[in-house]
Amino acid sequence: MKKSATMSIVLCLLMVSSAALTKVVTPTRMMADGRDKLQLDTMIPTTFGDWEVDTSIVPLQVDPETQARLDRIYNQTLSRTYVNRDGERVMLSMAYGGDQGDSMGVHRPEVCYAAQGFEIEGAQFDSLATRYGALPVKRLLAVSGSRSEPITYWITIGDKMTRPDFQQRLQRLRYGLEGTVPDGMLVRVSSIDTDVKRAYALQAGFIQALLGQLSVKDRTRLIGTFSG
Repeated sequence: MKKSATMSIVLCLLMVSSAALTKVVTPTRMMADGRDKLQLDTMIPTTFGDWEVDTSIVPLQVDPETQARLDRIYNQTLSRTYVNRDGERVMLSMAYGGDQGDSMGVHRPEVCYAAQGFEIEGAQFDSLATRYGALPVKRLLAVSGSRSEPITYWITIGDKMTRPDFQQRLQRLRYGLEGTVPDGMLVRVSSIDTDVKRAYALQAGFIQALLGQLSVKDRTRLIGTFSG
């Protein structure tokens, strides 16, 4: 049996047994309580590099039912549109939750956009190269009528950036076995463009510029610590 297949079986067994394990190890320590208070609107600069906030554009708003679910999970959200000197625009949306004992999976962009009537195409995992390491991101295209919105997003659980799939659940389990309830963050970057490759390149440059403007502490909160 291949090593990857063996590892998958082992991880599956860990996940299946998690319900039983929680009877023995119940997470009680809130990671958020031991960290500096997060304030997204001040942590994320309104200007950096070639970018500044464009107050004339409001990012896509979710319906009231979806917003109510988000409010139950997340302590803070941030939505801004930035524009550069060439008139190119990028939308940034962030959501932070101090208690990620429950999965954030139902609130992934795939689900939120689909709830707004978008068709989701081309979803794939990717590695976004930065000077701080390769970020494990997910990319997808949300389409509604003439609106074509390529999206790049990632999830941080505790102090680790993780793919929004089985790895996300495994990371939560690892913290749980240590008796810790992790906090978590979802960061979404998108733009309106029918040229998907061009959009992803623009988003990559935007992300690079943003990370370069942040302090080490704030950047770590945004992308966690990982081996690049």
